[in-house]
Amino acid sequence: MSTMPNLTRPTVLVFAGLDPSGGAGLGADLLAIAALGAHALPVATAITVQDNDHVFAVTALDAALVEAQAMALVRKMQVHAVKLGIPGSVANAAAIVRVITLLRQRHPGLPVVLDPVLVSGHGDDLSPLAALELLLPLASLITPNLPEAAALAGVAGGVEAQGAALRRRCRGDVLITGGHGASGDERNLVINRWFGPASARSWRWPRLAGAFHGSGCTLAAAIAARLACGDAVGAALDTAQRYTHEALAEAFSIACGQRIPARCQRLSRLPHEEPFL
Repeated sequence: MSTMPNLTRPTVLVFAGLDPSGGAGLGADLLAIAALGAHALPVATAITVQDNDHVFAVTALDAALVEAQAMALVRKMQVHAVKLGIPGSVANAAAIVRVITLLRQRHPGLPVVLDPVLVSGHGDDLSPLAALELLLPLASLITPNLPEAAALAGVAGGVEAQGAALRRRCRGDVLITGGHGASGDERNLVINRWFGPASARSWRWPRLAGAFHGSGCTLAAAIAARLACGDAVGAALDTAQRYTHEALAEAFSIACGQRIPARCQRLSRLPHEEPFL
């Protein structure tokens, strides 16, 4: 009698909020992580009231419940990477710190990707800055956009100064995304800048028309998935950016306003192939 093969996948423990539009938060993370070869373990931190454009309310879940969700998973399962979205509250951030500290005792090199969301694409508040301050020191990679980098770095100067300041604060890699750039070359290009341990590197992507809901969630989750699969940071950034660009290029509408990235689409090239630069 034949038996089913015991197939396994690497896992990504995800802390994020629920977006009922399905465009951002946990819904975005689940699809992006699956598309890039890993399995998401979703822990809800908050319930939001939002559509594909605006956030009307954010209700943080109880910190004990957030921690209990995570602990039920980590007691049994190996976690290969962590992806952090909105914590919902300072108390939730503290609970997340406790979980990651435990995981790092088992796996000191555990990748932790932080998408440091402060506001929605339309400027609606999503995360208290004090909560992100607790998470920054544990992140091995953060993915702020230009406004987030400026708010979190706390230094005057351009992107290079902000990237250096954020590297000191999170003690890891920094990818500053350029979707909010609107002057000079960045009117037609999105320039994403990686500040790593040895040097800086940038990617230039054609700027796509329109606005998208959950693009930052998609990118951070995709990076976490590739790190969970064993990619080095540079390779993970290559593949995740290419995947995100293709998802945005194929984005669809569910209503007027921001479009939803097509996260279920297959990459046009395999991860080991040369990236688009």
